[in-house]
Amino acid sequence: MAACVASKWSMAVSRSLLGNLSSNNLGSLGKPQDLTSLGYNGLFFQQLRTFIQMRTKLKVVDNSGAKWVRCIQALKGRKGARLGDTIIASVQEAQPRGKVKKGEVVYGVVVRAAMPRGRCDGSEVKFDDNAVVLVNKQGEPIGTRVFGPVPHELRKKKHLKILTLAEHIA
Repeated sequence: MAACVASKWSMAVSRSLLGNLSSNNLGSLGKPQDLTSLGYNGLFFQQLRTFIQMRTKLKVVDNSGAKWVRCIQALKGRKGARLGDTIIASVQEAQPRGKVKKGEVVYGVVVRAAMPRGRCDGSEVKFDDNAVVLVNKQGEPIGTRVFGPVPHELRKKKHLKILTLAEHIA
């Protein structure tokens, strides 16, 4: 749940480590099963962070009543959604007496993403999970509380109401 901030230097080191692995006959292996048998399990699969795209399951971190949603469409960008982007999602699991029900189609703002995002000062921010806050069509949050850390990059995307409801700004 906590944000992980790393410098460009440490990312360059991890890229060079991955580069060394790729020169050691990693490119000739075709299947991920072959990689786990060689012991490259942790380092190789840690680097595979992607955009939030169609069919991605996201955790809901507000008190709107939904627990999990599945992304139907990212509203901006062809590849997918990143921090602060709006998505259309379907509620997969919900609390019994919440504001939203299972099967509803809702809008959401991505507040945590496992894909690293660079900052102006050279650091990068990435989270352990993918999380979303449900909003209406006007962009106002459905819930009244936001749990866990949210990045301050939401300020640039004009989601100030989500920042004011958040417990911790990373």
